[in-house]
Amino acid sequence: MRRRLDRFRTDALRFCVRNLRTLKELRKGSARPPTQRHVVSSSPPWLPVRRSGNDILDLEPISVAARPAAAPDRTGGASVEPATLYQGPRRLGSSRADLFLAHHAEQPVQAAQSPVALIDIGSNSVRLVAYDGLTRAPTPLYNEKVLCGLGRNVLTTGRLNEEAVSRALTALARFRVLCETMRVARVFVLATAAARDAENGPDFLRAAEAACGQEIQLLSGRREAELSAMGVISGFHAPDGVVGDMGGGSLELVDVRGTVVGQGVTMPLGGLALQDLSGGSVKKAAKIVREHMRKAVPQLETLRGRTFYAVGGTWRALARLHMAARGYPVHVMHGYTVEPTDELTFLQIVEQIDVALLQDVEAISEARRPLLAYGAVVLEEIIRVGRPREVAISASGVREGLLFEQLDRDARLIDPLLASAAEFNTLRSRAPQHGEELIAWTDRFVATLDGHETADERRLRHAGCLLSDVGWRAHPDYRDEQSIAVIQNAAFVGVDHPGRAYLALAVSLRHTGLAPEKANPILRGVAGPRLFDRARLLGGLLRVAFPISAGMDGALSRAPLTVEDGRVTLRLPRDWEALSGDRLLNRVRGLGRVVGLDGRIEIWDGTA
Repeated sequence: MRRRLDRFRTDALRFCVRNLRTLKELRKGSARPPTQRHVVSSSPPWLPVRRSGNDILDLEPISVAARPAAAPDRTGGASVEPATLYQGPRRLGSSRADLFLAHHAEQPVQAAQSPVALIDIGSNSVRLVAYDGLTRAPTPLYNEKVLCGLGRNVLTTGRLNEEAVSRALTALARFRVLCETMRVARVFVLATAAARDAENGPDFLRAAEAACGQEIQLLSGRREAELSAMGVISGFHAPDGVVGDMGGGSLELVDVRGTVVGQGVTMPLGGLALQDLSGGSVKKAAKIVREHMRKAVPQLETLRGRTFYAVGGTWRALARLHMAARGYPVHVMHGYTVEPTDELTFLQIVEQIDVALLQDVEAISEARRPLLAYGAVVLEEIIRVGRPREVAISASGVREGLLFEQLDRDARLIDPLLASAAEFNTLRSRAPQHGEELIAWTDRFVATLDGHETADERRLRHAGCLLSDVGWRAHPDYRDEQSIAVIQNAAFVGVDHPGRAYLALAVSLRHTGLAPEKANPILRGVAGPRLFDRARLLGGLLRVAFPISAGMDGALSRAPLTVEDGRVTLRLPRDWEALSGDRLLNRVRGLGRVVGLDGRIEIWDGTA
């Protein structure tokens, strides 16, 4: 206990000294205070837009093949500062995360991000999401929704229900207080189909602005489709397919290819709207959906053989039930994919039986359950007509699209997975720079190894290097389990479930050893054979690296690892000869077995 107190006092003292130094620099003018730039625009400032009639939009393509100038390629062994990968660790005030280890007490304090929040006044729910900052991969600080049902019966009565309006205004007043409590610097408030279509929509919006204390942006159907597509672009790595955003009042379909958005259409096929138009009949709703889908033929024709990105609470609820029915082990919703034939069978079951009989239905709110059948009808028709290769669930939609739009061009080009992994590295590793050095060190080894590494495998390996030390604070017997728990359930975007399983496996194998039977069998099944082999490779590299560096920066550049003369070769400088014992040699040989080669350690007197 005394050692812990002494360590805490030492950390706290260094923290105070570091911040006092920065405060003096601010007073002298040698350091710039943090600034925020908030711009709300009707379309992305970085993407030229051509609009045509009938609620269809086209956006000219922008290439993102190259990284921004601030993030040079790491190949060739060059070390890259963390700030080139992301916008710095996001901190709020004087949180415990600010207490860096002694090894980094002299690092400059990076500009703090101010929280931002977004209130989404939808046809079914009113939701507040506060994020830790306006960054490439923002982390939610707080998330709350109230199922108000504003869009219920709007298409038949033409008006917002008074009880629903009352619930919405009460929620908005509550959200206003919460934003003040969290010291949110900027609040974006959006309203969609229900407020757009109702006769008393303008009156409601005036009352809503008074309740939340913010100006409300009323989105058109085209604008909603555009932001949904940008949300998917922000949350998926190189997306290619059609985005479908099903809310309570409307359905938007829009094509995405990388960063190109185009060919969008909006239809009154939200869950509440369908329930209203069909009089509560699922069969009649199916007929209505088929009639409206004829208008979306141009979008659905481009979907064949590509991915359908499903956005919206009703489709996420269906995915949750599908996970439960399969016994699927990874419970992160974003990036969950299913084969269309499997999904069709499940959707038909949802349409025909009482949803109360479905496994894990208790996880779905009672207000949402009656809409599941209508969500199933719409998704079934999209699959039947569009014939996608797969259906991917997206947790990123209009809200994330709006935040993505606020970023400058360079920030949008940052890989969101690497941004998130870099932040975990900063907040959880013993020495964050060591993760960066691991990237260059493993780059050098892979460059000498026979066999092709794809671009996606390379970015996954880089993310794995940054995440390699996230479990170090756990007891040594449980570091593999801790690493799996953190990585498997982290709020990463830009990575699918096999990639997520790869990352968890690679870091856990660093602790358990490389024998296939020691790997988590569930994650191994999710990753698949190819990524499991790549996870063993990275795990083997990490098992060699850490006994050399002890997790500290500045060491790996003196101990290059390569494949030479058909053998895995680790070179150590003469003054580190004491490291070349059986422990390290066995790990080098273990890595060699993974790649089908022998392993050796050489002592050298020159430079690497």
